Amino acid sequence: MVVIEPEPEPEPEEVTRPSSPAAKDQAAAGAGGKGMRSEEEEEAFEDALTDEQLREKARNQANDAKAEGNRLFAAGQYDEALSQYEMALQIAAELESAEDTRSACHSNRAVCFLKLGKYDETIKECTKALELNPSYLKALLRRAEAHQKLEHYDEAIADMKKVLELDPSNEQAKRSLFRLEPLAAEKREKMKEEMIAKLKDLGNSVLGRFGMNVDNFRAVKDPNTGSYSISFQN
Repeated sequence: MVVIEPEPEPEPEEVTRPSSPAAKDQAAAGAGGKGMRSEEEEEAFEDALTDEQLREKARNQANDAKAEGNRLFAAGQYDEALSQYEMALQIAAELESAEDTRSACHSNRAVCFLKLGKYDETIKECTKALELNPSYLKALLRRAEAHQKLEHYDEAIADMKKVLELDPSNEQAKRSLFRLEPLAAEKREKMKEEMIAKLKDLGNSVLGRFGMNVDNFRAVKDPNTGSYSISFQN
């Protein structure tokens, strides 16, 4: 996991001002109050520098919180790491062009939840990360792993296929697909059998009123059309 080191806060630029009374008078002189407009522009420039310094301070605070979250995660303190990543997200939410930081924090929160066995929360955080950065491979891989833990095999396969679209040489995704596809097929077959059993129970509850059950009927599949014909048998 890459830790983003806080960028050094830039030194404020110095604004040159007249140093002598004569220079001040000369600066104030000018046609139609030109000197007054210059002072207003200077104040606006200083305000802009102050805003930029505040934004830079917020960026540093967000990166510091994220770095602390990374340290706590490495120490196995997942709940504490979650709090630091949330703090970084709250700060970054007020900044422009902070999508990378926000998506990384959501992905890092996801892996914390993964370690804690909270797979639904993992999926939610990965989805938030991917909304900010649709090509974020770590978020896709983590969401796929959470889906697999919940036996959402088709969803896990979809995420792994997306990983291979972005990175065709990704070996983790290739191995996962090789393992997941038989599991997904097995689960689909199991669900089909369960559905048939439920339909059979429903049919028996209705046919039982007439002294019959579904075993009195035989379904034969036509190999040419794939359709079924139903015949009654005693």
